[in-house]
Amino acid sequence: MKFTTKIAASSLALAALAGGAFAEDCGDVTIAEMNWASASLLANVDAIILEEGYDCDVELIGGDTTPTFTSMNEKGEPDLAPELWVNAVREPLYAAIEEGRMLSAIEGPITGLGEGWWVTKKFMEDHPEIDTVEKMLEHPELVPYIEDEDKGAFMGCPAGWGCQLANENMFRAFDMEEKGWVLVDPGSAAGLDGSIAKAVERDEPWFGYYWAPTAVIGKYDLQMLPFEAEWGGTENWDGCIVKSADECADPQPSSWTPSEVHSVVTTEFAEENAVAMGYLAKRVVPGDVVNAMLVYMNDNQATGEDAAYEFLATQEDVWTQWVPEDVAEKVKDAL
Repeated sequence: MKFTTKIAASSLALAALAGGAFAEDCGDVTIAEMNWASASLLANVDAIILEEGYDCDVELIGGDTTPTFTSMNEKGEPDLAPELWVNAVREPLYAAIEEGRMLSAIEGPITGLGEGWWVTKKFMEDHPEIDTVEKMLEHPELVPYIEDEDKGAFMGCPAGWGCQLANENMFRAFDMEEKGWVLVDPGSAAGLDGSIAKAVERDEPWFGYYWAPTAVIGKYDLQMLPFEAEWGGTENWDGCIVKSADECADPQPSSWTPSEVHSVVTTEFAEENAVAMGYLAKRVVPGDVVNAMLVYMNDNQATGEDAAYEFLATQEDVWTQWVPEDVAEKVKDAL
């Protein structure tokens, strides 16, 4: 069952909470500041808005997906994980929601996030007819491999990364070798990013794996190609695509596994803090804005807090839609 189906009742409950007879004081809020850039940015944006706009007493707590979820589930703290990637903790999260310990405050706090196969913006402009992965796979000549220009280059993940196996098996599932493609190992994160930078700077074609939100997507404006193939299901993906070739003898074509991301709270917090829950229910950041902020963080060696202040100062048209006018004015004054 999809996570969104499981939280439907929770959403109704939250609506009742927000409209119920609860105190308007915000009180104490503990927020998980995860150890990657977009999550750090979002945690700090929440902290500033809740503290300056709603007079909450906010504490940021360092975290990561699994340990933060475990702490929320078992200890009821922190109160809020602004950017929880569900795929990593799907089953225990389902159980926590069904048993009443946790709730989703909002699904998709950032738009346009996820993994997949991308091309450069110039490639898409030059070849508007190539608008799906499957159409791309029919034309390896459009992305010639430097070591054998009769073949096309598909840039996969560095060896040892979790996505390496998925890309290898998707490469087999779509018969890409037979279609004239070579699966290229970039060697490292720097190699992967460098291949993109080189292609964009030289106006050369590039086709490969990446994910968003990231500074690379924002800086180089990569464009994700959609799959024509439908999602092939968990048996194909979890039981084959993400495993080694020895464990995945016959991978089947599929779109990339969907990425579910939620802002998750403890049920106790939801029941006691309708003010914060009302804010979180409206707090959605456009993916292109997040990517731009990640570029800012990367170029300026900025922290999540630095980037949060930059976001609030430069993206008023985004965040003022989440809060009442008087709250927005208080946040502006604090800036």
